[in-house]
Amino acid sequence: MKVGKLDQLRSLLRSYGSCVVAYSGGVDSVFLAKLAHLELGDRMLAVISDSPSLPRSELTEAVSIARDHSIPLRVVQTKEFDNPNYVSNPSNRCYFCKWALFDELAEVIRETGFAVVAYGENASDIGDNRPGAKAAVEFKVCAPLKEMGMTKEDIRLFSAQLGLSTADKPQMPCLSSRIPHGVAVTVDKLAMIEAGEASLRAMGFREVRVRHSVTPIGHSANVEVGQVELSRLNSSETWALIDASLRKIGYQETEWNRAGYKRGNLSQPL
Repeated sequence: MKVGKLDQLRSLLRSYGSCVVAYSGGVDSVFLAKLAHLELGDRMLAVISDSPSLPRSELTEAVSIARDHSIPLRVVQTKEFDNPNYVSNPSNRCYFCKWALFDELAEVIRETGFAVVAYGENASDIGDNRPGAKAAVEFKVCAPLKEMGMTKEDIRLFSAQLGLSTADKPQMPCLSSRIPHGVAVTVDKLAMIEAGEASLRAMGFREVRVRHSVTPIGHSANVEVGQVELSRLNSSETWALIDASLRKIGYQETEWNRAGYKRGNLSQPL
């Protein structure tokens, strides 16, 4: 059945004739871009937004993956930080982010004459609160993975078969998702979050979130790591290193979530 899904997806992508892929370097968009390139060749273009909400390491990795697989790639600058509706960080912040991205991709479509824009929403996303999907509908963006019933499990399996390094990559939502709704998103806060998560990864942690809030004392960091990595945080020596690193970045308060990271923690108040 899964082979059938892949064949159907290949056929759907060929039917587009040409395609611009919204690319982020994550599991879904890398898989979609790779398959679109296999089916459409130079009649496809991956486009990634160089935004403050995307860690520099993620941008570098995304560009490297595209280069390694000969996927045509363009880097654009989106303008979501010019929109007060995005910066104020409402519960539908993702709508304004995706709107800015798809508005930019619509310009790429006009320039290239390509037929459609596609993005990596998949069948596992159905039922989630995804305000960005509303923007996709408004811009008539295609979601071929969802249309073919591709789940995250399917995508990881097929990614491994295609030799993609992202097959087992942890999910990596944008840095703005680390800030509770209603608390303004700023470039300085995102830089602190990015530096904090980078320091944890440098210590060997793989699935990491640094939740950022502002208290009367100052900036506060709540650290989450993957369930299998929680035991390392029980070490007072390890936590002392993490605490010192975060305080050097500018956090006045630090703590860690004893329940660990799990999907659904995103955008929840600390």
